[in-house]
Amino acid sequence: MLRVAIVGSTGYTGFELTRLLVGHPEVEISILTSRQYAGDPISEVFPSLRGRIESRLRTPSVEEVAEEADFIFIAVPHKTAMEVVPGFHQRGRRVIDLSADFRFRDPHVYEKHYQPHTCPELLEDAVYGLPELYRDRIKGAQIVGNPGCYPIGALLPLLPLIKREVIKHGGIIIDSKSGVSGAGRELSLDTHFCEVNEGVKAYKVLEHRHCPEIEQELSGLAGHHVSVIFTPHLIPMSRGILTTIYCDLAQEEGTETVLKWVEDFYREEPFVRVCPLGKFPNTLDVRGSNFCDIGLKVDHQGGKLIAISAIDNLMRGASGQAIQNMNIMCAFPEKMGLEVPNLYP
Repeated sequence: MLRVAIVGSTGYTGFELTRLLVGHPEVEISILTSRQYAGDPISEVFPSLRGRIESRLRTPSVEEVAEEADFIFIAVPHKTAMEVVPGFHQRGRRVIDLSADFRFRDPHVYEKHYQPHTCPELLEDAVYGLPELYRDRIKGAQIVGNPGCYPIGALLPLLPLIKREVIKHGGIIIDSKSGVSGAGRELSLDTHFCEVNEGVKAYKVLEHRHCPEIEQELSGLAGHHVSVIFTPHLIPMSRGILTTIYCDLAQEEGTETVLKWVEDFYREEPFVRVCPLGKFPNTLDVRGSNFCDIGLKVDHQGGKLIAISAIDNLMRGASGQAIQNMNIMCAFPEKMGLEVPNLYP
């Protein structure tokens, strides 16, 4: 059995990791950490786990975690992650970081949008955790930087379009709408019920930290810099992201043809579903799952292509994606522990 530690287990992503891993046949959860709830059983913090796991939350040292776990998920905020990852790396432990600290290849890009990086030398060893692009590299990785939720929803529809050169690389507009859990579990006036209910708002317009992450991956695939316009919105639901992408066509093709290309691109991918012609994604259909649903339509009159995706921000956008990466790294079946029924409605 693989002994697994979850560092930062009482946020939303930590809970989802715990919920899924207690049912993983190859995993034993050996350590759950929390500073705020140290000493309490995890089932008191999350009563839905009662009867499934009763481990007490701890605040162990890096040395203790490395001694008691073979594999470590880091589910703590940016900056906190890079304070502990070097210690695990030095002790030969494999790590998946769900913060942004190991997503960027260029430390200067990270520092421009976050803060100074305290271990930039490890960025060369880290692999961006998107299996559809980097599965072979993820297999042998010691550190995986799990993608952000918005980038997953934007990248998966765009990858086959960029690779096939269906769309022009300039003027890509990405409009994403996210449920409130994307802001995390910490209390905030911006995510207070009365401030969110009955309203929809854009935020961090032209300055969201996920934009350079999207551009990094599109540019790497295209072979030159690709810039996008990305606008996130907060909507009054718990979980899910719906992303609508507007692109200029590079060649005249019909919806059926482009849809077939996207289907072919993802034919062997276990967690990407392409909607049939005339159908489009709905966040309810992916709620609680690791799937990304994709639909698209070509506007011949305007020379545009509209691509739409739906993901669960806590699953494919965070914890489910992390477990998929763990399965790849440990040579487990890629779907293991993730074949759970959707949360519907």
